[in-house]
Amino acid sequence: MATKDTALNALIEPVVTAMGFELWGIDYLSQGKHSRLVIFIDHEQGVGVDDCADVSRQVSAVLDVEDPIAGEYRLEVSSPGMDRPLFTLEQFERYAGHTVAVKLRAPFDGRRKFQGLLAGIEGDEVLLQLDGEEYCFPIESIDQARIVPRFEA
Repeated sequence: MATKDTALNALIEPVVTAMGFELWGIDYLSQGKHSRLVIFIDHEQGVGVDDCADVSRQVSAVLDVEDPIAGEYRLEVSSPGMDRPLFTLEQFERYAGHTVAVKLRAPFDGRRKFQGLLAGIEGDEVLLQLDGEEYCFPIESIDQARIVPRFEA
C-alpha cells in the first residue's frame, strides 16, 4: 500500500503545489467498488470549499489521464481540519507538545490505540508520553495519527 501512496503522491503533489497549496497527505482506502481517495490540502490562510473544489477538478483531470487507480473510486479533497491527521515525521515534529491519538498497525503491549502528549521525534520514531511513560513508535508501525483538538473555556 505504501507504494500506491508514493505513486499517488508523485502525481498529486506537483498539481497541489502549483495551485499554491501544501499537500498535507493522502489517504487511499481500497474497498472494491467503494474505494476512496482523500487528499488533504493546507494553506497559511486556511482552505475553503472553493479551494477544495478547484484542487479536485485539477487533480481529477491528472488522475483521469494517468489512471493510477484500477476501477472506480471516490475522490475527496479536504483541509486537514482541527483534528488533522499526521503522515510524516516532519508533521509529527511540527506538532510536538500537542495531544495526539495514535492507532498502530499491530498491537504493542496488547493494544493498538494510544493517546498522549506528542514529545517529538527521535530518528524515525515518534515519541509519545502517557501515564508517566514514554513510548517510541517507529513511523512505519503507525497506521493512523490525529491531533486531538483543544477547546479552551
